[in-house]
Amino acid sequence: MLLNYNLNVNIEKRLSVIIPVYNEEDTVLGIVERVLARPETGEIIIVDDASKDNTREKLETLKGKENITILYQETNHGKGAAVIRGIAEATREFVIIQDADFEYNPEDYPLVLSPLAANKADVVYGSRFMGTPGQVRYFRHEMGNKVLTFISNLFSDIHLTDMETCYKAFRREVVQNLNLDSQRFGIEVEFTAKLAKSRMLRIWEVPISYNPRKYNEGKKITWKDGVSAFYQIVKYNVFSNKDEFYKEPWEKVLATETK
Repeated sequence: MLLNYNLNVNIEKRLSVIIPVYNEEDTVLGIVERVLARPETGEIIIVDDASKDNTREKLETLKGKENITILYQETNHGKGAAVIRGIAEATREFVIIQDADFEYNPEDYPLVLSPLAANKADVVYGSRFMGTPGQVRYFRHEMGNKVLTFISNLFSDIHLTDMETCYKAFRREVVQNLNLDSQRFGIEVEFTAKLAKSRMLRIWEVPISYNPRKYNEGKKITWKDGVSAFYQIVKYNVFSNKDEFYKEPWEKVLATETK
């Protein structure tokens, strides 16, 4: 199995898990339970993006639990805004984004985190499209993801198989060095463009499992987000000022790895 050589690297309690939440009353407590059960989890940062269902009431039952931080957005801004807020609060060595449903399985954390813990990578993408077994997916949705990934690859000049994946894991100092501003699902494009343009970061991909939920189960991304993603690819790769992508020069940030 890929990366067997470093799956035994100690990553216990070294992970900050950011969970953006919007109208996930049926799944949020279940996914938090799964994340808490992982030995890698050092802290969970939940950002509720002004849910309109009973999500907030469910989250209130978690108050006071050790290593869980719950933040509330008073106005709905989108997944990107929630992720950005969570990143600012992260304190552990590694950071991963976890959706609040069951599409992505926390049992994949060791595989995603191992290149980071072994100091082989600065960023790891968990790819749904690297031949892993799983439930049959929506054809148009998967093809849309692959087309966007292909276009992103053309502009960013890095070869990914799954740019839109939720499972992106980072060294904390790396992700906190990014100036991020995407409010909705464009955050995935923004991550990729800004990470790629550094030309210094070690970016890995590993295969992950994937259990796609149906639209009647609360899936939120639509064709409109695909159109927006294409716009964001052009925006960040062509028309944005690269000097404003980062807070500090990468030479300074990455120097901490060799100390």
